[in-house]
Amino acid sequence: MKKLILTTALIGALAAPAFAAQPTEGEKLAEKQELNFWILDALKTLDPGKNTDREGSDALRQLFEGLMNEDVTGAVVPGVAESYEVSEDQKTYTFKLRDAKWSNGDPVTANDFVYAWRRVADPATASEYAWFMELMNVANATEVTKGEKKPEELGIKAIDDKTVEVTLIAPTPYFLKTLAHPATFPVPQKVIEAEGDNWTQAGKLVSNGAYKLDQHDLGVQAVMSRNENYWDNEHTVLNMVRFVTVNDQNIGLTRYLAGEIDWMDRTPAGQFPRLLQEYPDQAISVPDACSYAYLFNMSDKGPESLKDIRVRQALSYAVDRDIIVDKVLQGGQRPAYWWTHWAVEGFQQPDIEMAGWTQAERVEKAKALLAEAGYGPDNPLKLTIQYNTSDDHKKLAVAVQQFWKQIGVQVELANYEWKVHTDRLQNQDFEVARYAWCADYNEASTFLDYFRTGGYNNGKWSNAEYDKLLEEAKTAADTGPLYKKAEEVLIGDMAMVPVYHYAKPMMVKADLRGWPKENVMNDWYAKDMYRVAQ
Repeated sequence: MKKLILTTALIGALAAPAFAAQPTEGEKLAEKQELNFWILDALKTLDPGKNTDREGSDALRQLFEGLMNEDVTGAVVPGVAESYEVSEDQKTYTFKLRDAKWSNGDPVTANDFVYAWRRVADPATASEYAWFMELMNVANATEVTKGEKKPEELGIKAIDDKTVEVTLIAPTPYFLKTLAHPATFPVPQKVIEAEGDNWTQAGKLVSNGAYKLDQHDLGVQAVMSRNENYWDNEHTVLNMVRFVTVNDQNIGLTRYLAGEIDWMDRTPAGQFPRLLQEYPDQAISVPDACSYAYLFNMSDKGPESLKDIRVRQALSYAVDRDIIVDKVLQGGQRPAYWWTHWAVEGFQQPDIEMAGWTQAERVEKAKALLAEAGYGPDNPLKLTIQYNTSDDHKKLAVAVQQFWKQIGVQVELANYEWKVHTDRLQNQDFEVARYAWCADYNEASTFLDYFRTGGYNNGKWSNAEYDKLLEEAKTAADTGPLYKKAEEVLIGDMAMVPVYHYAKPMMVKADLRGWPKENVMNDWYAKDMYRVAQ
C-alpha cells in the first residue's frame, strides 16, 4: 500500500488546514461577518443523498463535509479524511479520518460514510444520484443500484471508527475528485432513522460541516450559523450564511445593489457589460463548468417527429448560438457545438462538422433536412419548448422559438416552476426542454455519463457505441481520445441541441475575500471566506 498524506498537493508532510479563511497582512476584518448569497430557485432538499441541484449542492457544502473538499483552484484538499493509502493495483483506498464531530457533538465515524453511500445506492432510497456510485467505479455499485445485490455488498466498509476502505472495480484517475461531491457526504444514521423524511428540517438537521441550519423558509431563505463542533471552527470567520431565494434575476440584482445580497453569481442576461462599466470592482466573469442545452424527449412518451435524426439535426442547426451569447447573454459565455464544457481539465475538442459552417449554411441545411423528413407549409412541425421560471430562460426560449420559426417550425412555450419542471423531465412529460448540466467533478466523464443508457438522461437517448466508449474509458490509461469520440457520436446522433458553455458573470461585494475565482467548478465554502473593513 502506498501511503499519501493529504495536503494541498495531496503528497507531503501533514500541514495545517489548507484553505482556512486567513486575512492577508494589512487587511482588517469587518465587524459584521455575514454572507447573503442569491439563489434563483427554492432548495428542493437538504439531504445529500437526494439532492440533484447546483444550488442545493452549494448549500450542502456548507452544512456537510465529505472525505475531500476543494480549494480555490478546484484541487482536492483534506476534508474529514486526513490521510489515505492506495493499493498497488489502484483499486483499494483506505482513508484515515480526523477527529471530527457532528453538530450535536457525536463523533463522525467511518460508519457514517458507509451508511451514507449504501443509502444512496439502495433502490429503496430512490436517490436520483445512485448512478454516481457507478460512475465512481465503486465495487458492486451497478448490482446494488439495480437491486441485484444488497447495499451491504457495496464496495465500502468501516475497518474501525476512524478507517474507511473503498474498493473500486478498476483504477479510476478521477476517483478522489468525486469525494468532494455531496452524494458522498456522511449523514447521521440515528437522526434519519428517528426523524424519517423530516430529518432535514431546521431544528432536526444534524450536520458535520462548518455550519449548521438555523432556519429554512422554503422559497424565501435558508439561514446557517457556525457549527461550534466543526473540527476547524477556530479558523472559520463568517458567522452567518444566508441563501436568499429570488426567482426574478432583475429583482435579485436590485436587491444586490440595495445591499440586501452580497454575492449574485449569475447576473441577468445582457446586463454584464453595463455592470462591468459601472461597478468594475464588483463585476467579474469566470468560466463555469456547465453546459446549456435543449433536450429532446426520445422516450416512448416523446413525439414521433423527434425520433427522426433529420429533424433533430435541423433543430440544432437552426439555433444561432452567436446571437445567444453575443446579443442575449453578453456575459463571457461561449457557443456550444458539443456537450462537455471547454474548460474541463484535459478535454480534447471533438471534430464537429457544423461548428465550421456559417449560420446561413446551417439554416439552409436545416430547411432541406425538414423538407426531406416530410415537413413543410402543408405539414408544419409543431413542438412545445418547456423551461423553468427565469427571465433568462424565457429570453432564450423566445429566441429559439424565432430561430425555429425561420425554418417553418411552429413552437409553443411552456413555463413551469423549477420543481415542476424537473419532475416533468424525470417523468418524460415534455417534448423539448431547457436543461443545463454542471460538472460534479473536473473531468469530461461527468458530462458524458449523463447520456449513458441508464444514466440520468432525462430524454432517454440511447446509443450502444456511445455506451461502449464510456465503458472502455473506465479502465483506459488515456481517456482523452475515447471521450472525444464519444462527443462525436453524441452530436452525430444529435441527442440534444447544445447551446452555450457557461461563464459566470457575477456581482460580488468588494469586501468579500476567499471566494474561488480560479475554480472552473465554482464550488465554494463559506468557511474559507471573510469580509474586510472598508
